[in-house]
Amino acid sequence: MALTLKLPTTAGTLDNYSLRGVAPVKPAAGVKFNRIAYSAAHVVADPLAVIDPWLQSAVDWDATIAYRRRLWSLGLGVAEAMDTAQRGMGLDWPTSLELIRRSLDAARDFGPAALVASGCGTDHLAPEAAKNVDDVIRAYEEQMAAIEKLGGKLIVMASRALARVAKSPADYERVYDRILSQARQPVVLHWLGEMFDPALAGYWGTRNVDQAMDTALGIIAAHPDKVDGIKISLLDKHKEIAMRRRLPGTGGLDGQGVRMYTGDDFNYAELIAGDGHGNSPVHRQSDALLGIFDAIAPAASAALGELAQGNTERFHALLGPTVPLSRHIFAAPTRFYKTGVVFMAWLNGHQSHFTMVGGQQSTRSLVHFAELFRLADAADLLEQPELAVRRMRTLLALHGIEG
Repeated sequence: MALTLKLPTTAGTLDNYSLRGVAPVKPAAGVKFNRIAYSAAHVVADPLAVIDPWLQSAVDWDATIAYRRRLWSLGLGVAEAMDTAQRGMGLDWPTSLELIRRSLDAARDFGPAALVASGCGTDHLAPEAAKNVDDVIRAYEEQMAAIEKLGGKLIVMASRALARVAKSPADYERVYDRILSQARQPVVLHWLGEMFDPALAGYWGTRNVDQAMDTALGIIAAHPDKVDGIKISLLDKHKEIAMRRRLPGTGGLDGQGVRMYTGDDFNYAELIAGDGHGNSPVHRQSDALLGIFDAIAPAASAALGELAQGNTERFHALLGPTVPLSRHIFAAPTRFYKTGVVFMAWLNGHQSHFTMVGGQQSTRSLVHFAELFRLADAADLLEQPELAVRRMRTLLALHGIEG
């Protein structure tokens, strides 16, 4: 098959596009990373389920867990049942808990090196049903108990219900003090900006980001031994660096300090590489908890392996070309980035269909997918170019573009 096809452009025309067709780099076997790296992983929908897809979810468990096995085999950890898995956008709490259970079971095949951290939230409590902060605390505690009963590590997710009922930063302090005080092991906190979820606007009790940061840092400083790190997704590298340098230099996983887990899908390469500034070694760079690592897993693994070997230039050479793709996938409305992540998995043969939980495959345009295809090829991320072309042609044909 010729690796050429007609792709739509933003000008409303069709242009011939010829693939580079270069396969992704293969990570070196057995290389240990010097950063903790979680990929927030997507779920594979079951396209044959007899459901109303906007109202119910059905998961292809075999394909979903197979994808997690792939991530572990590349040395990446799995951040389970997070927003990349469409948590709160099609994936409900009972299905999320089943996903967490299955993921933890599968991880045991890989031994202690297979990292799993699981989203603990309040999404079974509808925001409009929350009357006060105590309702939010009970909701967090219910999910916390269920995940810890399975032996899971917690990512304490930002809560839509808390954002709705909290009247001041003190309400956030009360909730997080209660949850952190009970945690069996250090947790990862989760600060998701409103570009990812408009319902989280004003999180930590204010729309002023610097003041919100002060509140979050105060909560962490009160419980450094119960906080592994904080993932922030604000798409602002300067805010992340400023917060990273202010995190406690004690506590965390190993007593060396609370970590910054970058969730910045626009600037992750430079944030992971670090700037060498910080009172604690773990504050001179960011670790990673990224949705884009799902889509660029081979390149991420290879780049992190090079960084661990001291090959910083090679790290940037591998990871740098993925950044334009990530910025496109996470373009506004950012909350629809999951569609691009699943589209990449389909193009690369990791699932047999392009159907998503909640019917979310419809949230991006054909022109968006065409540009995603170009950028994935430019970053050498199309693992089977012939298959990718065949599937892209199928999508084009569904939209009336033949040939």
